[in-house]
Amino acid sequence: MEGDYFSEWLTRYAHYLRMRNYSPRTITSYEESIRRFARYLWLRRNAHPGRLVIYEKDLAAARTDTDVEATPALIIDYLAFLSSMRTYKPATLHRVISTLSSFYRYLYVQGIVSANPMAAVDRPRIKEKELVCLKHSQVTRLIDSIPDQRDRLIVRTIYATGVRVSELCGIDIADIDFEDHTIRVRGKGGKIRTVFIDRDTLAEIKEFVNGRFSGPLFAGQQGHAIAPRTVQYIFSKYAPEGITPHKIRHSYASELYRRSRNLRVVQENLGHTSINTTEIYLHTDIDERKEVYHRFFPLANDKK
Repeated sequence: MEGDYFSEWLTRYAHYLRMRNYSPRTITSYEESIRRFARYLWLRRNAHPGRLVIYEKDLAAARTDTDVEATPALIIDYLAFLSSMRTYKPATLHRVISTLSSFYRYLYVQGIVSANPMAAVDRPRIKEKELVCLKHSQVTRLIDSIPDQRDRLIVRTIYATGVRVSELCGIDIADIDFEDHTIRVRGKGGKIRTVFIDRDTLAEIKEFVNGRFSGPLFAGQQGHAIAPRTVQYIFSKYAPEGITPHKIRHSYASELYRRSRNLRVVQENLGHTSINTTEIYLHTDIDERKEVYHRFFPLANDKK
């Protein structure tokens, strides 16, 4: 509808995301992506007819009081504009496209746009990267090499449960069920899930908390929960170069899938909304490929 501006509907869309329990950081990221797109459209619609090129610096002076209706061609032009900047890689463009897709689905359901223009926009191809993770023996050697009790337990807990860094930092002692060997964690979007933890790690946690019944499991300054950047620092101090908390989470998932072949359980344990996200672990099992090669490929098969 004519006169439905980004400046109006962006605020309503943010309220909609809050209602759906999106995290404040995610909402801020969505708002900024949509606001940049709105400013680009405003420049395209209000620039001098003879002007052919828009630069990133021009966005700062642009406005958002422009109509939300947009054609697929305009959106593709915007993605090309982003691609021209070195900071926008294919993965970043994917996030921009996902944001705009969500925004226009919302507008379409509200009856504000006549059609969803994102349906005609293709996503850029991303070159597949090998998923780097440590084997079980490598992770245990890393854990055993850490002399500090707290730091060692932080790395071990990530590997034992597969939790994200933000989830680890948010664990309260009251969330731990020492009898059932489970921990309740708050994941993305505030979603609560239960993760499982082995007996030995749980025994170390029990010793570490030393009789405390509540409060952050891992406390930082002034007794508050430890900050994610502190966990990152611990890894930079003890782990081999390139091994991050997320890589240890990958190691957890890869080992669990390799031994169980149950992708659905891995998905739920990791807190993935879509199983498509979890399917990356289908491509990490080199042992299975090696075994099939030696069993069936004629040059490697003694039976031939």
